[in-house]
Amino acid sequence: MRVIIYGTGAVGGYFGGRLAQSGEDVWFIARGEHLRALQTSGLRVESPKGDFHLENVQATDQVQQVGSADVILVCVKAWQVPESAQAIQSIVRSETVVVPLENGVEAPNQLVEVLGKEHVLGGLCRIASQLAAPGFIRHLGIEPYIAFAELDGKSSQRSQLLLKAFEKGGVKAEIPSDIWAAIWIKFMFIAAVSGLGAIARVPIGILRSTPGTRQLLQEAMHEIGMVAAAEGVKLPADSVEKTLALIDSLPESTTASMQRDIIEGRPSELEAQNGAVVRLGEKHGIPTPANRFIYDCLLPQELKARAAA
Repeated sequence: MRVIIYGTGAVGGYFGGRLAQSGEDVWFIARGEHLRALQTSGLRVESPKGDFHLENVQATDQVQQVGSADVILVCVKAWQVPESAQAIQSIVRSETVVVPLENGVEAPNQLVEVLGKEHVLGGLCRIASQLAAPGFIRHLGIEPYIAFAELDGKSSQRSQLLLKAFEKGGVKAEIPSDIWAAIWIKFMFIAAVSGLGAIARVPIGILRSTPGTRQLLQEAMHEIGMVAAAEGVKLPADSVEKTLALIDSLPESTTASMQRDIIEGRPSELEAQNGAVVRLGEKHGIPTPANRFIYDCLLPQELKARAAA
């Protein structure tokens, strides 16, 4: 199976590396010093699940160089998805399947608008990782997990083949019966934790144990559940409780990627996370005061970071 990792950062580097380690034909799309390191020294991954070093990997910044692909994993930042769809359009063939692994809930439809619904699966992943240095991915924690499925919920051979490829690579993978519910449940977690973590500027252990921020976490998640329902997504009745239990189970030092980006003054996924909750809430006439508070507090710094980028 030929797999293109479009956006070889901390997420794409890890999951693509596991697929390459297991023998799949993987191409990594990267740029700058990271690309040069991949081309000269390969990909090194440090992980509690086992370190590995792929000395020779296929890496380029020219997606047309790869030719056709069976699977394209889109692992860019959420705001880069529309541009990425345009960039990969020329190599999407009749049998190519594209899987977005972004935080947020809008990427599948953004890809469908450009590539057509017949090429797009819904997808999500869970992992705490970072690009520690060019060519070097550090898996910090959280059991690496990936899920994908047809957007209409139907079973498909291509989903099964991709599932087997990840399982062969030692990655916990799943085909959920309702991919949209799975995407929104992850969104409930990541938007609340990322946004409040960025405002409070503390790791998750402090965030969840301080009464005020714990209450805000719950309120932000409840709002996301209401917006999901208005969007026609059926979440389990205990989604907020289970998400809070997940938050309580994570290592105290855990931080989210959006939180780190904002704290370090980089452009972030604010618009795709808390901003999306606010926009979709307004669309359906649903008040989202907790997410509005998060968004309004972080927006000035976001605008500053984007102006400087």
